[in-house]
Amino acid sequence: QVQLAESGGGLVQAGGSLRLSCSASGRTFSGYAVGWFRQAPGKEREFVSAINWSGGNTYTPDVGKGRFTISRDSVKNTMYLQMNSLKPEDTAVYYCAAARSDNRWYVPIVRKEYDYWGQGTQVAVSS
Repeated sequence: QVQLAESGGGLVQAGGSLRLSCSASGRTFSGYAVGWFRQAPGKEREFVSAINWSGGNTYTPDVGKGRFTISRDSVKNTMYLQMNSLKPEDTAVYYCAAARSDNRWYVPIVRKEYDYWGQGTQVAVSS
C-alpha cells in the first residue's frame, strides 16, 4: 500500500511559478511510475505529466510541454512538478498518482493505469 500526499499548491499570478511535491509513505516509490493529473471544476481529470520508476523517461503532453517539468528524488521518496509560466487555465486541483510496473521505462498516461492517488492540492492562477 502506498500513501501519497501532495503539497505546494496555492495562489499565483499569471506568469508565475509553483513547485508541487508528492511524498510517499507506507512503502517507497521504487518500482512505481508516478504522474500528475489535474481536474478543474466541471471538467474531466486531465493527464499532466509522468515519469518512469527509474527516473530516466518522462512524458508531458501539450498542456504542459515547455512549462512543466516532472522529477523524482528516490532518496527523499518524493516527486515534483515544477510549473512555470502559469496561466489562468492551469487553475485546478492537482493530483499525484503511482502505478506499479515491472518495466523500468514504463510511463503511464491513462488514469486507469494508476493504482494509488493523493488527495490533491489546489492551484489557482489569477489573471
